[in-house]
Amino acid sequence: MKERFFLYDDTEDTKTRFVSFVGENQRFDLAIVQSNRHYGKSLVLDMQGSRFAIIGPNDLEEEGYVEFAFQLNEEDAEELRSFLMEVVQF
Repeated sequence: MKERFFLYDDTEDTKTRFVSFVGENQRFDLAIVQSNRHYGKSLVLDMQGSRFAIIGPNDLEEEGYVEFAFQLNEEDAEELRSFLMEVVQF
């Protein structure tokens, strides 16, 4: 058997929040994982859409980022962005 070469193999305690809310047009089912791994950013998993992104405050301010990362139209992305601005660490 060939030896596996790991770039890293770490275990870390995380804080995970599972949240579901209904917007004007769709339901959002999210898992928000906070750890020290991504320099203070949160790992946001969209469990309905099978998408995820590593998001920090600057990412939420970047035009089109949420739309691209979660494949949302502008209106739905604004609802998600608004929620994430409340929960992503600033």
